[in-house]
Amino acid sequence: MTQTPIDLLLSELPATRTTVALSEGSDPRVVAGALAAHQAGIADVILVGGTDAVRAELASQGASDGNGVAIHDPATSDLTQDFAAAFFDLRKHKGVDEEAACKAVEIPLIYAAMLVRLGHAAGTVGGAVATTSDVVRTAIQVIGKAPDAAMVSSFFLMIPPTNATEHGRAMLYSDCGLVIDPNSDELAAIASASANSCKALMRQEPKIAMLSFSTKGSARHVKVTKVTDALAKLRTDRPDLSADGELQFDAAFVPSVGQSKAPGSEVAGHANVMIFPDLDAGNIGYKITQRLGGYSAIGPILQGLAKPANDLSRGCVADDVTQMIAVTILQALANP
Repeated sequence: MTQTPIDLLLSELPATRTTVALSEGSDPRVVAGALAAHQAGIADVILVGGTDAVRAELASQGASDGNGVAIHDPATSDLTQDFAAAFFDLRKHKGVDEEAACKAVEIPLIYAAMLVRLGHAAGTVGGAVATTSDVVRTAIQVIGKAPDAAMVSSFFLMIPPTNATEHGRAMLYSDCGLVIDPNSDELAAIASASANSCKALMRQEPKIAMLSFSTKGSARHVKVTKVTDALAKLRTDRPDLSADGELQFDAAFVPSVGQSKAPGSEVAGHANVMIFPDLDAGNIGYKITQRLGGYSAIGPILQGLAKPANDLSRGCVADDVTQMIAVTILQALANP
């Protein structure tokens, strides 16, 4: 599978357009990405921000609000008062009073998340300007964790270049952006969530490799034990999944190496979901794949939330925004 999220969504576009809220509505990259998504027919968009600033940026790109591109200014929106009341109810147990709630929902990141929480949008995208910590914290506080999710984690979709080697294929890498040092239970939860994300965004049956510096007992260390313990828990919790470990990356990726190092494994050499043991390995791994392998890295994409909210890199370009809008819609369609 080499389809990007946009390609996949266009191939099975729902009859009714999905609405996505963008919390940085005056950023030129966000506006360009939003307009591309709307023009491609994959989404209606809400640009959240000051009305004058958003309109000025739309005008500079030859567009205007209306016809599927809406502007919500939290300072003047008719929804802000209701959002403030809902945010107060949501956060009063943390000491947030009514005045603080009114101020909070005028922050575009929080306003956009409230649009999702209260059903005005299917998902939200931010992070072109805001930090990952702000995006994730707002998503967890406002949208909340999915009832059946053990935790919130992240992943990257890795899309191979057109000149990829014979083994090149789309893969899901997790967790490369959020959970720093998961224990074995958390690693199993990340793998379980990533399997669901693989089905939703790649339309493939997941083959999960629990990665390590060891393959099938070639080394002994507490860090290897963490991975094998995680695999045991995953197999207990999700016997429906095809998973194996511990595997080195080459054993997970290259069929001949997988056959040699892990004979008889249905995952080794064919994995499409790579679960890294910690954030060091995951972050380094996806960037090596991206920079040396020429893969496109789409993410970090959040999983485990009640409704979709996703993060952009502050170095993103307009196409990254459009792809993330498509990701958000695919997530929403998978969990209506």
